[in-house]
Amino acid sequence: MSIVIHHNPDCGTSRNVLAIIEASGETPVIIEYLETGWTRSQLLALFAAAGLTPRAALRTTKSPAESLGLLDPSLDDETLLAAMLENPVLVNRPIVCSPKGVRLCRPSEAVLDLLDRLPPGPMVKEDGTPLIASKGDRIV
Repeated sequence: MSIVIHHNPDCGTSRNVLAIIEASGETPVIIEYLETGWTRSQLLALFAAAGLTPRAALRTTKSPAESLGLLDPSLDDETLLAAMLENPVLVNRPIVCSPKGVRLCRPSEAVLDLLDRLPPGPMVKEDGTPLIASKGDRIV
């Protein structure tokens, strides 16, 4: 099984996670979910595998979540899921699937646990924080 990244190329964290995966020597399958959208079964499977609820996977910043009234804590998972299917941008990203598991890789260093080998260093997070030292040792 190869690595799959549900990716938004406009997101710095998503771009950084993709770069980390590629630097580790992997060639991931890239799914630009803003273009392809989601299916209900796909989201449910991803959330279950990652141990997420729709609420935990809801992107609340730089998304229409607030304007759509989705920040109301009384809303149930079905309501949130329906909104995510209609507005794919509401799903936080990137979500990465590998033989080692499925994770919402925010912060970006979460992807390191899904890789068979660390990328050579140095590597930094999107904010400049070191992730991998020049000798390839994990910092975070």
